[in-house]
Amino acid sequence: MYDLILFLFLLLLGYVFGQRAEKRHFRSIIEREAQLGDILVFSERKIPDEAACEGILVAGSVVVSVDYFKRFVADLRNFFGGRVSAYESLLERARREAVLRMKEAARRKGADSVWNLRLETASIYKGAAGSVGAVEVIAYGTAVRQRR
Repeated sequence: MYDLILFLFLLLLGYVFGQRAEKRHFRSIIEREAQLGDILVFSERKIPDEAACEGILVAGSVVVSVDYFKRFVADLRNFFGGRVSAYESLLERARREAVLRMKEAARRKGADSVWNLRLETASIYKGAAGSVGAVEVIAYGTAVRQRR
């Protein structure tokens, strides 16, 4: 009985603190996306001749951990099958954060835009029974400054 109460308490704790951290992170992402909106990002490989004067590799990476509640919900979903929506918000946050960090690197280099954006995703920690513990996303591309 004690184990069940502890399990439910940890589950509730994971839900409450996980939701707070996720909402705070999304607010931060939205604010920073507005601040960095002037740096345009393109997935095109070829940089137009009129856009570039110098190309510089820029990258941004992030590692985001899975909270206890999301892991529990995902394990249930894996058991019954279907879409694992608990991880979708985790991956969305990670991708957006990696792109923001890449844009910040581009701004530090004096760039106006980033071309040939690429995203790589990897699970960098496997918990018990192979469950995902943390996800890394790296965004990289070529930062360019427009000719004036």
